[in-house]
Amino acid sequence: MFKYTTSTLKKLEDLCKEASYELRYEKGSFNAGHCVLEARRVIVVNQYYTLEARINCLVDIIGKLALDETALGDTSQAVYAKIKQQTPAK
Repeated sequence: MFKYTTSTLKKLEDLCKEASYELRYEKGSFNAGHCVLEARRVIVVNQYYTLEARINCLVDIIGKLALDETALGDTSQAVYAKIKQQTPAK
């Protein structure tokens, strides 16, 4: 479980950046509150989400992505490993 702090959100945002995904907070009519454009490597999250909702959304999205762990820094690797432990096997 992740703590709902701005530090946690920053770590998740850094992980996305290191994995070569552009993260945007924008308004829109997303059914799930977010949109992932895999071909362009863009993640769009509803800008009106609270801190807790943003963290939960990013954890959910990152858990579904297949990232190259070798491209991640030490902190991001630890965060990604924690997310993968939480994500149920498919």
